[in-house]
Amino acid sequence: MRDKRAAKIVVIGGGTGLPVLLRGLKQHDLDLTAIVTVADDGGSSGRLRDELHIPPPGDVRNVLAALSDVEPLIVELFQHRFQNGNGLSGHSLGNLILAALTSITGDFVKAIREMSKVLNVRGQVLPAANKSVVLHAEMEDGTIVSGESKIPGAGKKIKRVFLTPEDIEPLPETTAAIRGADLIVIGPGSLYTSILPNLLVPKIGQEVCKTKAKKVYICNIMTQAGETPHYTVSDHVKALHDHLGVPFLDAVIVNSGAIPESIRRRYEEERAEPVHDDSGTLGVQVIRDDIVTYDEGVIRHNTGKVAALLLGLLPRC
Repeated sequence: MRDKRAAKIVVIGGGTGLPVLLRGLKQHDLDLTAIVTVADDGGSSGRLRDELHIPPPGDVRNVLAALSDVEPLIVELFQHRFQNGNGLSGHSLGNLILAALTSITGDFVKAIREMSKVLNVRGQVLPAANKSVVLHAEMEDGTIVSGESKIPGAGKKIKRVFLTPEDIEPLPETTAAIRGADLIVIGPGSLYTSILPNLLVPKIGQEVCKTKAKKVYICNIMTQAGETPHYTVSDHVKALHDHLGVPFLDAVIVNSGAIPESIRRRYEEERAEPVHDDSGTLGVQVIRDDIVTYDEGVIRHNTGKVAALLLGLLPRC
C-alpha cells in the first residue's frame, strides 16, 4: 500500500515573520515551499546587492537557517554577524557564503540549492525572482519613495507599493509550487515591505489568485510605524486585496490574546499598537486564537500554535 503523500504548503513572505512560522511547520510531515522576497536593500544584504549585483541574500539566509536540520552550532555559524573588521563589520557569514556560491555557480538560485543541501534544509526555498527588484511606495500625498529600507522612514501614509523593473519573471518552480499547493500561507511579516513585494511579481500574484488551494493570511499582531499605523485587521486584508485587484483570501488568522501593559508601553515608544480585530465584516473565515509569545520582550507569533491552526485548514482526504 502506498504511503499517503505529505500535504503541500506554500508560505509567502520575508523579514522576521517567515522564519518564525517555518520553524513550527518544519516539525510536521509536510512538503514545504517558502517563497522569499528579494526587495531588501538595507544592511549587509543591501551592500552585497549593490557591490556584487546579486539579489539580496538576507531574507533567504534566515529562511534557510529556519528550515535547516543540522547541529545548532552550524546554524549559529551560518547566522553569525561580524561586529568589526574593515569591510566585514555588519555582514553575516551566511550572506557572504550565499554571495560566494552565487559567484561560483553563476546563479543565485543554484547557490540557494547548494546551500540547502549543506544545511539539510527541510523544504524548498525559492526567491520571488532570480534578480534584484526595487520596491517603490506611492504615498497618499502623491510622492514616491524608492527603496524597501527607506519606505518605513518616510513618515507618510502609504497608498500603494509597486516594483521595478516591471517585467519580473518568477522561477518556474515557484509557479509550479503554487499550482500544486494544498494550502497557501501569506505572512506574517511587514505588509508593504515583506509580503506584497512577493505578490506583486506578476505571475506569482496571478497564480495565487487562480489556485484552488485555500489561501490564508496570518495577520500581524502589532501595527508597524511607517507602514501600518493604526491599521485594523480589515485594513491589512484590504491592502492585500487592493494590490492584487481581487478579494483572493479565504481565511485570516487573528490574535485574540491580550498584550501585557508593560510590553504595550514599550511598543508605544515605537509608535506601534495591537492590531484591532474588526474582522467580523470581512466575509472570509476568521480564526481567532491566543497566538502571541514573547522573545526577550519582543512580540512574536507562537510558531507551534500557528502551525497547528494551519494544519487544521488542510483539506481532509
